[in-house]
Amino acid sequence: MFALVDCNSCYASCEQIFRPELRGKPVVVLSNNDGFIVARSKEAKLLGLGDLQPFFKVEHILKQHNVAIFSSNYPLYGDISHRVMSTLKVFSPDVEVYSIDEMFLDLDGMTWDLKDYGQEIKQKLWQDIRMPVCVGIGPSKTLSKLANRAAKTITQCNGVCVLDQPHKWQWLQKRMAVTKVWGIGSRLAKRLERYNIHSVYDLAAANAKTLRRDVSVNLERTINELNGMACYPLEEQPPAKKQIYCTRSFGEKLTELQPIKQAVAVYASRAAEKLRAQNSVVQSVQVFLNTSPFESGYFSRSIVCQTPFPTNDSREIVAVALQGLESIYRPGHRYLKAGVGLLDVCDRAFNQFDLFHTGQSLRSEKMMKILDTTNSVHGRNALFLGSEGVVQKWAMRQHYKSPAYTTRWGDLPLVLMG
Repeated sequence: MFALVDCNSCYASCEQIFRPELRGKPVVVLSNNDGFIVARSKEAKLLGLGDLQPFFKVEHILKQHNVAIFSSNYPLYGDISHRVMSTLKVFSPDVEVYSIDEMFLDLDGMTWDLKDYGQEIKQKLWQDIRMPVCVGIGPSKTLSKLANRAAKTITQCNGVCVLDQPHKWQWLQKRMAVTKVWGIGSRLAKRLERYNIHSVYDLAAANAKTLRRDVSVNLERTINELNGMACYPLEEQPPAKKQIYCTRSFGEKLTELQPIKQAVAVYASRAAEKLRAQNSVVQSVQVFLNTSPFESGYFSRSIVCQTPFPTNDSREIVAVALQGLESIYRPGHRYLKAGVGLLDVCDRAFNQFDLFHTGQSLRSEKMMKILDTTNSVHGRNALFLGSEGVVQKWAMRQHYKSPAYTTRWGDLPLVLMG
């Protein structure tokens, strides 16, 4: 049996942890540069606020209903997520972190009542972290996903749904559209209409071999999963990424090269940090730069450059990225966005060195380790490259950002006792 634990309105719930007066009230979280709504509390959804709505279009509605507005605070969300995942590991030795707000647990061999166990998980996360969650339990990961959806939407479930018998999951499947299945999007659902498949139950009852031949092997596995046969094991160690991108829109449109170079240096450093975290190296670096597609004279350019040898040294990667930027930058434009991508990423253990170059030096390895360790202990940007700049006027807009409650000493909440 698998359990899927999913945080309810994760970003909005993170903001409510340190602002308990906002519980039970509408809360929204905005995307980078305060552009779109990316998270809504249950109360905000009841106001009719849709996901990914442009902030400027609904700002008057938010203020009219006294909705609490927050800019994205990813360090806070990441730290809360880590606390949730660490707590969940107490309930199962075999776990898979699926996303920042979802985690699969392997419950094979569990002798407890599964409904009670799910409630204990739910109560533990609320008691220790004040994070509301729903728990879905089923004999496959796909069924646990469906169970979690039911736990969120069916009041009688009280946040926990267990699908441990065919008659239970079949009852649910008959009442859910096929687009609710993990991995079935609107385009694939359109193709399935040709087979008279509209509900999850229709898909579960379909001929798996026929759909494998006509669509894909993954769809056959999904059908088997919907019938209680586990085809997707836990991935306790997620596979290393083959490409790593870091892109952002600027807080204001830029015309000069220097602030754009600072931004690209920051993005390249972030990408290099992720590269080292998965013990990989790279030799191809892509840089792109563009203006707003909604303005006349749209300009967009990109280039792929090679490092002199496979590396994960931030200095090497930043230098190559800046070289690429200078070759594609053209004056006279108001640039909105830039990005850096690391392509053809490979495991450092299997890296093949050039016959005429020794590759990355031991001194470089030690320096990057010091950089990562210092930033891990003392907070991001405790150490950074000078090319990233000290005053970053191009940084994204975050007019509604909450304090860094868990990652900055100065932002610790104060408790007054009389």
